[in-house]
Amino acid sequence: MLNALLSQTAAGQAAEAHRHAYNAAFEELGLTWYWDAATYARLQVHGRDGVRIYLETEQSHLLRAYETDFLVGAIETTQARCYASMGRRAIPAPYGWAGDTHLSAPARHHAPCASPSLRAATRALT
Repeated sequence: MLNALLSQTAAGQAAEAHRHAYNAAFEELGLTWYWDAATYARLQVHGRDGVRIYLETEQSHLLRAYETDFLVGAIETTQARCYASMGRRAIPAPYGWAGDTHLSAPARHHAPCASPSLRAATRALT
């Protein structure tokens, strides 16, 4: 029973880390989106199609300027890099991610990998 509880806790922490990495990716790409825990859980039911479904249902105006696959790829690539960078640096609790707080100032100031033109264009459309 203890092993199951620990496994469930670890899975929950990993899901939270992924959610925060998505929020970091949105910020880096100049998107004004923020996924709370409920939104992330609702989208994760769809697996890898969660971002695509979110774009098509919640942010369809962006699809007038960008191909869906391009946006999904940009978001997923940036999210993966943000997630990987989270594992390389330990953030003390006062600056960490608790509940639905946004990224700490140190975590936000990493070198962006999104192109400036994508950031500017998505900012204008959101």
